[in-house]
Amino acid sequence: MANYPFALAPGLGLNAYFAYTVCTPKPDGMGYDWRVALMAVFIEGLVFIVLSLTNIREAIFNAIPETLKKGVSAGIGLFVAFIGFQNAKIIVNSDSTLVTYVNFREHLHQAGICAILALIGVLVIAVLYIKKVSGAILIGIIVTWVLGMLCQAVGIYVPDPEAGFYSCYPTIGITNFASLGKTFGQCFRADFSVVSIFNMVTVVFSFLFVDIFDTLGTLIGCSEKAGYLDEQGRLPNIRGALMADSVATCAGAVLGTSTTTTFVESSAGVSAGGRTGLAATTTAILFLVAVLFAPVFISIPGFATAPALIFVGFLMLSSVLQLNFSDYREAIPAYLTLIAMPLSYSIAEGIAIGIISFVVINLVCNVVTSDKRKVTPLMIVLAVLFVLKYVFL
Repeated sequence: MANYPFALAPGLGLNAYFAYTVCTPKPDGMGYDWRVALMAVFIEGLVFIVLSLTNIREAIFNAIPETLKKGVSAGIGLFVAFIGFQNAKIIVNSDSTLVTYVNFREHLHQAGICAILALIGVLVIAVLYIKKVSGAILIGIIVTWVLGMLCQAVGIYVPDPEAGFYSCYPTIGITNFASLGKTFGQCFRADFSVVSIFNMVTVVFSFLFVDIFDTLGTLIGCSEKAGYLDEQGRLPNIRGALMADSVATCAGAVLGTSTTTTFVESSAGVSAGGRTGLAATTTAILFLVAVLFAPVFISIPGFATAPALIFVGFLMLSSVLQLNFSDYREAIPAYLTLIAMPLSYSIAEGIAIGIISFVVINLVCNVVTSDKRKVTPLMIVLAVLFVLKYVFL
C-alpha cells in the first residue's frame, strides 16, 4: 500500500500494557478478561482507520517540527541499542542503580559469555560494514550464533532455561498451530457486562494514544534515516503506511495478539539498504517461514541478534549530527526527546516529552524575548493532551 520498507509486529510497550495493566488482576491492574482487551485493540484499530482516512494522523506527523523528528530518529537509535545491550546481557538489572554492567566473572557461564559473544558480534559487524561487505549484519548474527554453539559444546556456555538461558542448538520441528484456534475471533466473545463504558473508553484511548505516537515515531525515525522526508519534513504517501498499520491492528486483534504496529526493528532493514516495499514483503515472507519452523528460529539466542540492534543504533544515532545545538530553543526539546526514549523504554513517551518541552520553551521565550517563533495550534493541542494523559491515565 505504501511501498516503504517498514515491518509490522506486536508492539513491545503495548503488549506490556495489555498484559500487566489491562489483564492483571486488581489491585495491581484493571483485572479485565483478555478477550475484553483484544476487543479494545480491535476498536482502536477501527478508530485508527477512520483517523487515517481523515488525515488526522498525517496532520499530526506533519505538525512535529523538523528538529524533533531528528531527535526522534536519534532517540530510536539509542532505544534500539539499549534493547540490544539488554538482550546481550551486557546491561542487567541493579537494585542500587536500576541498570549496571554484567559481572563477567560471577556469571561467566551464562550472562558473562553471552555478553562477550555479543561484543564479538558487534566487532564483526563493524569490520564487515566498514569493508562494505553486503549482508554484514546478517553475517554478524550467524557468526555470533555459531560461536555460541561452540561455547556450549565445550562447556563454556551452560544453558539454564529457568533463568532464561536456552540451548543454542537448533531444534528440528514444525510449529503446532492448534493454539491459534484458542485465540482466533475471541475478541468478539468478550463479556462487557463487567466493564463500565468509562473504563472501556479509558483502555481504548490508552492503546490509541500510545500506538499513534509509537507508529509516528518509528515512521519518523526510519524515514529520516532512509531519506524519505521532503524539504518540509513530510513523508510522501504516508496514508498508505498508516492504513496498513491500522488494518494490521484489527487483523492482529482478530487473530489474538496485542496491538500490531510499525515496529522499531524496521530500522535494521533500512540500515541494510531497504528502500521499497520489497524489503517489507521479504520480511513478511520470512516471518511466515519463521512461524512454520519456529522451533528452529527460536534457537537463535538473544545475544546473537543483539549485535545487530546495537550496530543499527549507531547508524540511527547519526541523525543527531544534523541538529543545530547553537539554537537552544530547537536543540533542547530534541535532546529531551532522544534521551527520554531509552530511559522511559518508550518511543511514545520520548515524543511526549519532546512536544511538551518544545511548546513550553517556545511559548515562554516568545513572551520574554524579541525572537518570536511560530508554535502551531496543533502542537499546543498535542502538548495539552499529553499533559492530560499524565494527569488522568
